[in-house]
Amino acid sequence: MKQFFCLFQQALSIKIHKSLDEVTIHYNMFTVKRRINFYDCDPAGILFYAKLFELSHSVYEEMIDSFKLDVNYWNNEKFAVPIIKTDGEYLKPLKSGDEIKINLFVTLLKENSFQLTYEWLNSGGKMAASARTVHVFVDKNKWKKVSIPEEINKKLESHQRDLNL
Repeated sequence: MKQFFCLFQQALSIKIHKSLDEVTIHYNMFTVKRRINFYDCDPAGILFYAKLFELSHSVYEEMIDSFKLDVNYWNNEKFAVPIIKTDGEYLKPLKSGDEIKINLFVTLLKENSFQLTYEWLNSGGKMAASARTVHVFVDKNKWKKVSIPEEINKKLESHQRDLNL
């Protein structure tokens, strides 16, 4: 019964939009619009590879700030949240002046870590790039893993997407 309720609850959070034989599924994502600036590009005129992670991290910061947490996430005395793994993929060139939309999802949530997936869509709605980051909560003094605080875990759950649908 619990499994059915979880699937039903997930289904309620999904909206399906059909246009020109494409199906776009919107989950509980955090979305930000950005413009690719000239200074974000390399000499070839396309997005410099490191900017994928810089801009993705800025979206992560905006999502955390939107949680309006009771604790200071960024400068907490008890815990730190280092990124322990990253990867990125470029699918279409992004150039200076391009308007993009970055969708951010929690794609894995464990006791003391979580994975974020960033989908970069160009102005035509096509996937232009993607990135993933894995974050782990550690005790700031002992540098050992600790559980994600309940308040933060609940906020992360609200942006979780099951990739096995």
